[in-house]
Order: sequence, then structure tokens, then C-alpha cells
Amino acid sequence: MPKIFEYFGFIFYFYSNEHEPIHVHVMHGAKESIFDLIMMNGELASIHIREKKGAEPLPEKDKRTAEMFIHKYYKNIIDKWVKFFVLKQTIRSTNIKKKL
Repeated sequence: MPKIFEYFGFIFYFYSNEHEPIHVHVMHGAKESIFDLIMMNGELASIHIREKKGAEPLPEKDKRTAEMFIHKYYKNIIDKWVKFFVLKQTIRSTNIKKKL
């Protein structure tokens, strides 16, 4: 389960056996939601938020924070997805310490 970002208590990660569409799991405390990145012509068209089975979902405020983060860093998320799942490379977590 590679962690890709930390951002003020939010953990963004992939499971090691993921599937498309490109998506990222976001955990804050004990709550978690999944964010699907919907791409169109190489750009982020939209983000679909779904709940993880068996997990309490992020509250709305945390979902908005995570979605803003993903909008800002989606190219990095996609790069890490490709490196890990397509190229089978090790990826490193990045700790973002600057507020959006």
C-alpha cells in the first residue's frame, strides 16, 4: 500500500493491487474515501468521490480539502500511478507542508 502524499494529517495512497480508473484513497484520522480521477484529452475533467466499503467516509469538509489537493497535484498523482503500476518502480511519499 504505497503512500504517495501526506498533507496536514491527510494520507493519500494506492493499494498495491489497484485497477482503473486512476484513483487515490484518502484517509484522515480513521475515515476514508476514494477519489476517481476522470481524464479527458490528458487533462483532469472531473473527480468522482466514492465510499470505501467497510470504512466511515470522510466528512464533507475533509472531502473538499482532499478534492482541492487532488486538483492541484493530479499530475503528480498520475505520474506516481504510472511509475508504480505500469513501470513497476518504487515511489516515494511526498510531505506537503504548504497550505493550498
